[in-house]
Amino acid sequence: MTTVSPASSATATSATSTDAMKKLSGNFSTFLTLLTTQLKNQDPTSPMDSNAFTQQLVMYSQVEQQIDTNSNLKTLIGQGTSNAAAVTTGYLGKKVSILNGNAALTNGAATWTYNLEAAAATNQVSITDSKGKLVYSGSGETTAGNHTFNWNGKDNNGNQLADGSYTLNVAATGGAGGTVTSSVASAGVVSQIDMTGSTPKLVIGSMEVNLSDVAAVAN
Repeated sequence: MTTVSPASSATATSATSTDAMKKLSGNFSTFLTLLTTQLKNQDPTSPMDSNAFTQQLVMYSQVEQQIDTNSNLKTLIGQGTSNAAAVTTGYLGKKVSILNGNAALTNGAATWTYNLEAAAATNQVSITDSKGKLVYSGSGETTAGNHTFNWNGKDNNGNQLADGSYTLNVAATGGAGGTVTSSVASAGVVSQIDMTGSTPKLVIGSMEVNLSDVAAVAN
């Protein structure tokens, strides 16, 4: 996966702002030239209305201020992204726990842990791929507490699926048919930081993880 430095984004922002200012300056120079020509050649008995070109001057001033404001905002955003990137690199090589139900299938193996708040009468576990397609379903543990679910990456027909991000869902019910509260977690080692998007993401195997989904970090 390609890692992109935030500096490239800042450079592009600077270039865009510079081009906008050049175009505005060119248009403003043309406007002043036309205005001067009009003033030189106006009919003394019927002078131009000063309100028209005063409004034009005000408009150009407002546009210039807006360009400067946008440039400053983009600079602040770029600085924020750089700071986030610096913080995120501290996750490299660390084992992180994830609470969004996703896990990375790597070399045909993925592992989740799930917790049942109370004993269940039935428990159906299912796995979906990154597109939400159901690829596996089966029976899970029914006792209260923590459980580990190891998956070999094969669907219910025995086909080996490609490495990637998969989601484990737990649907446990009690003896009276009510839902038993459950939670799903997984863990993995961060191998890369993806800086190609608007916010940095951790890369575990071939799965990307948002920082907000990280519950714990260990060496």
